[in-house]
Amino acid sequence: MTGLGALVRLALRRDRVLVPVWVLVLGLVPASTASAYDQLYPDPAARATLNAGTGSNPSIAVLYGRAYDLTTAGGFAAWRYGVVLALLAGLIAIFTVTRHTRAEEDSGRSELLGSAVVGRRAPLTAALLVAGGQAVATGLLVALGMVATGLPAAGALVFGAGIAGAGVAFAAVAAVTAQLTGYSRSANGLACGVLGAAFLVRAVGDSNPGTGWLSWLSPLSWTQLARPFAGERPWVLLLPLLVAAVGTASAFALLPRRDLGSGLWPARLGPPTAPRSLSSPLGLAWRLHRGALAGWTTAMLLIGAVLGSIADGIQGLLGDSAQVRDIFTRMGGAQGIVDTYLALIAGLFGAIAAVHAVLVCLRMRTEEAEGRADPVLATATSRTAWTTTHLLFALLGPAALLTAAGLGAGLAHGLRAGDLPTQLTHATTGALAQLPAVWLIAAIAALAFALLPRAAAPLSWTTVGLAIALTLFGPALNLPQPALDLSPFTHIPKIPGPDAHPTPLIWLTTLAAALLLTATLTFRRRDIG
Repeated sequence: MTGLGALVRLALRRDRVLVPVWVLVLGLVPASTASAYDQLYPDPAARATLNAGTGSNPSIAVLYGRAYDLTTAGGFAAWRYGVVLALLAGLIAIFTVTRHTRAEEDSGRSELLGSAVVGRRAPLTAALLVAGGQAVATGLLVALGMVATGLPAAGALVFGAGIAGAGVAFAAVAAVTAQLTGYSRSANGLACGVLGAAFLVRAVGDSNPGTGWLSWLSPLSWTQLARPFAGERPWVLLLPLLVAAVGTASAFALLPRRDLGSGLWPARLGPPTAPRSLSSPLGLAWRLHRGALAGWTTAMLLIGAVLGSIADGIQGLLGDSAQVRDIFTRMGGAQGIVDTYLALIAGLFGAIAAVHAVLVCLRMRTEEAEGRADPVLATATSRTAWTTTHLLFALLGPAALLTAAGLGAGLAHGLRAGDLPTQLTHATTGALAQLPAVWLIAAIAALAFALLPRAAAPLSWTTVGLAIALTLFGPALNLPQPALDLSPFTHIPKIPGPDAHPTPLIWLTTLAAALLLTATLTFRRRDIG
């Protein structure tokens, strides 16, 4: 463990901007919802109707999990954000652990640090401490915020501890995947696959009484199974601690069994000769991005189908509260509640596609930092050709993802509603309408790579994180409109909806094109490395 303190300070310094932002956003959202509960459901009759309708609606359980007691502000907030915050806390923990372990080995910095007085287990321990610390900070802020609104401290502490437990558990999962795979992208992908499987298991268990036992197998369910504000069961929170302990012990047991810079799963040898398709920059870019594109497209198709299949049951979420129906309709600008829901999930699809676009843009930085861009650019391949082929996948890849998500949602909802052509058109059009906002975020990431390559990753992730946070949580936090306008997704018209105008899409596309052109010209003039 020699050098552990210095590595922890280094990790905190590198994450000094992004992590506090996420902790604040995730920590304050439940309290803002709880404080607005009395206005949304002012009388016992509206609360009872909400509790009865939502608690027995399997479609809503797929998205938000089980509802135990929605007659109180705390119970409503814990149900509304329990799964969402656990999912986001787990995702942030995965990226944090991989960033400070596997990614450091990929870049060669771990080998440099290891040549000094740094223990073999210190980097992994530092990463787990930082990831666990930010999860605990998020949970603590959630609890303090809900107590500040006047809610019972016992329920607030159980809810906050559940969110923290999810982050700690998935930090341990990421620690294990970092030992198994040879690259940070593979470690992140495998850990996120476990997270996605946990969500699907939870969705099946929560939506079907006959398979309710499955919910106990998913860390994303344990926050709600602890029943904050609904007869707390704090012993359930021992489950994420058990997963964290087993995962951490497994990671440390696997660590000495592999060489630095490699994983326990051996890398597959490639063919002795390269195919003709790799003789061009476009062929090389296709080879680098095809695996991720196929996986993300398949996942988006499944996510779209799952979210589209519950569209008909979404009205049960609102109960008989006229205030909530009015707010929900105004948020989407649609004629009906279901259309509003479809417009809102289209924004979710756009947020996921933006993450993919940033990953594609940052692959250029990875190729440059690891020295693979140099031999390519030493040939007749120009910098413009090399850059534009990667950017082509940053533009067309999100289009494929959004098309798949729209088709999945449209097919699932159209078949259930008995109006397949109309719903398929609405869902696909609404998803593709997110493209200009996604392209603008990709353009900002490309410009960051061209101007400030060493800071490209934090700048890009800060941009996409801010845009997603403002879109998802900005209205709940009652942020002023100028702050919400910082997210490009705010300017996307809601489709389906009556007020869909192409003007914002044209402006966003024009701005993205200008930034992409600037990025391409800038990269031609700077030094490699």
